[in-house]
Amino acid sequence: MGDVAVGAQEGHGEAERPQEGPDGLDRPVGPGGPADPAHPGEEAAEPAAEAPKAKRQRSFWKELPLLIGIALVLALLIKTFLVQAFSIPSDSMQNTLQRGDRVLVDKLTPWFGSKPERGEVVVFHDPGNWLQGEPTPQPNAVQKVLSFVGLMPSAEEKDLIKRVVAVGGDTVECKGTGPLKVNGHALNEPYVFAGNTPCSTDPESQFKVTVPKDRIWVMGDHRQNSADSRYHQDQPGGGSVPVDKVVGRALVVAWPLDRLNTLPVPSTFGQSGIGTVAAAAPGALGLLGAAPIVLLRRRRRASR
Repeated sequence: MGDVAVGAQEGHGEAERPQEGPDGLDRPVGPGGPADPAHPGEEAAEPAAEAPKAKRQRSFWKELPLLIGIALVLALLIKTFLVQAFSIPSDSMQNTLQRGDRVLVDKLTPWFGSKPERGEVVVFHDPGNWLQGEPTPQPNAVQKVLSFVGLMPSAEEKDLIKRVVAVGGDTVECKGTGPLKVNGHALNEPYVFAGNTPCSTDPESQFKVTVPKDRIWVMGDHRQNSADSRYHQDQPGGGSVPVDKVVGRALVVAWPLDRLNTLPVPSTFGQSGIGTVAAAAPGALGLLGAAPIVLLRRRRRASR
């Protein structure tokens, strides 16, 4: 027979000995005690923690002033740096624009050095009493606040809106009833008000002008009802408008809704050669400046 291990058989042997508790009292080890071998790792049940109270939602009326404040700040930033609404006060740009139209003007691109181009419709500050004698509306307090943040067109600023027909370095001319010429090229102007001629026959409208650098020549589409560059040739700049007076380009007719439309540059300003003079001027000046240097170098080589 083989060896048999001597020991306690399962279910027999000494009774469970009491275990001393931390307070010095003997406590039995087993079910109901501090540690139950049948359920290792289990602790005595603790009372459930109270669920956190839900945060009370703020009243809509308490948040409304904050929302209005944020909206006004955003509107002010948009008006200052992006777009601004302007109201058309006269008939000088018919039929492209009607009296009472609201246009949205791009104010962003001038911040990045963009300059007005031929054919664009632009808003600009009065360059020198062009609006002298014109009545200025007197808005109420609410209209002043709304126009300040850009939610309404400005009523107090003395601004004008015209079409750029020539830029710095261009030669623009009107002879008889037209056509209007830029750098010797006749413009086909379908946007001119029906029944008008491109040039007027009054003395102020007969001209041939070279536009100074960093200035633009502007005319209204309603040629016989527009006090534009033609009628301010006796002022500094000869009727042209400084580029730094331009607020921005009018992009869209936004109101009324039945006149919603964009204001693109007409194709006539994209004809070949119209910008030749302005583009060639820097090159010509460069050649004139380089000629003396080339001649001097040739003389020095000859003397050697």
